[in-house]
Amino acid sequence: MQQGGQQVSFGWQGGEPTLMGLDFFRRAVDYQQQYGKRGQVVGNGLQTNGLVIDQEWAKFLADHQFLVGLSLDGPQHIHDKYRHFPSGKGSWEKISRARDILLNAGAQVNALIVVNDYSVLHAQEIYQYHKKAGMNFMQFIPCVEKDPHNTEQAAPFSVAGSDYGKFLIDLFDLWTGDFRNGQPTTSIRFFDSVFYSYVGMTPPECTLLQECGIYVVVEHNGDVYSCDFFVEPEWRLGNVEQDKLSDLLNSPKQNEFGRIKAQRPAECETCKWLDKCWGGCPKDRQGDPRDRGSNHFCQAFQMFFEHANSKLESLAAEWRNAQSNQRQKARMNDDAQIIGRNDPCPCGSGRKYKKCCGQE
Repeated sequence: MQQGGQQVSFGWQGGEPTLMGLDFFRRAVDYQQQYGKRGQVVGNGLQTNGLVIDQEWAKFLADHQFLVGLSLDGPQHIHDKYRHFPSGKGSWEKISRARDILLNAGAQVNALIVVNDYSVLHAQEIYQYHKKAGMNFMQFIPCVEKDPHNTEQAAPFSVAGSDYGKFLIDLFDLWTGDFRNGQPTTSIRFFDSVFYSYVGMTPPECTLLQECGIYVVVEHNGDVYSCDFFVEPEWRLGNVEQDKLSDLLNSPKQNEFGRIKAQRPAECETCKWLDKCWGGCPKDRQGDPRDRGSNHFCQAFQMFFEHANSKLESLAAEWRNAQSNQRQKARMNDDAQIIGRNDPCPCGSGRKYKKCCGQE
């Protein structure tokens, strides 16, 4: 809290972070309040599978405005495809109840959806399921992992790049089809982040940045690593018992880690969408040995941008125009404080202010 700026963000992940117990998080919030600087704003995000969420948990998370990322892949046949209890029974019923408890308590809930070889076939069903349940914030996470039984290929539950590309296209059309008055009614993190780049702003999603390394990960024993996908000895930066987080975040090793993303495959340098994805997440270059160092979802991104580019450019133009109009209106409101009703209107129309922009 002392090393951070005016806005500090904590992302509580695991494993399963709720296994630390509710009292742990009560103490965390107490410490945030105790050690925060005047005017400092704190954000807390909690990523959970929802298994222990009850009324008490939900009230705490709502009262302290935690953003809860709930791992719920969609309807029962989709979620239960891979999310089983040790008994073999699916977990959908329990997790969907946790969702309802959280929403009824007024908690901010984001649906975390893993896109695997099965769920990738059901974009519309997943989207509409969450919308109907009141989950208007969604994050889709494509899965690619090495096969533990055959290290020459990705695990069979991984999603193919071409399939994920079609999934993104279908999802994008559903998302834009639900716009009201030119505004989205659903937040889909990837689309929101991509839109930032279309209006010349820095995307909030690290996978779309030119370099990595904008945050660090603190493990249970205080060890600090470069990224939650690279908790490996090579990328251990230090320990919070001995080191300052700000020093570790700006250390030579963390800077070295950040530059890894810029070491892109040759095909990236001639791709017309390079300035939109910057090669994607480095972890996705490692999940399937058959990709030979290329991003597993390169084809997916190319398919998506080819389909969505014109619409995104149009939305960006509308956004810039709205921003310009708001700035002009703000300036005119300021001018109106010193302009008489019979004075020429500052917009340049040639009419009196009371007959132009000053009309009530």
